[in-house]
Amino acid sequence: MTKIANRALPKCGIDYAFQRIGGKYKGRVLWRLRSGTLLYGELRKTVTGITPKMLTQVLKELEEDCLISRKVYIEVPPKVEYTLTETGKELLPFLSLLRDWAKQQMLINNVVPMS
Repeated sequence: MTKIANRALPKCGIDYAFQRIGGKYKGRVLWRLRSGTLLYGELRKTVTGITPKMLTQVLKELEEDCLISRKVYIEVPPKVEYTLTETGKELLPFLSLLRDWAKQQMLINNVVPMS
């Protein structure tokens, strides 16, 4: 049984969407994967402010929600790659719109991005 089935029933589509992509890091991880496959270590470097434990948890949840796929290579040290699934790729236009909206709001409110 997937994690989706274990969650409270969503009250609407927005509720369902944010159950799957909400939180501080999920959107950032999905956005980082937009240009292709990344190794775990590459994600750790590019998703700033996240602990290894939290990154592992976020990746597991995104995989359970079928938004990313995980490929493990049996070698020493272990190599793990993450890629957006087709369902995950469908989110990219919406994440782009959200980013554009946020940039506009940051300008209006004189918010200076940290990076």
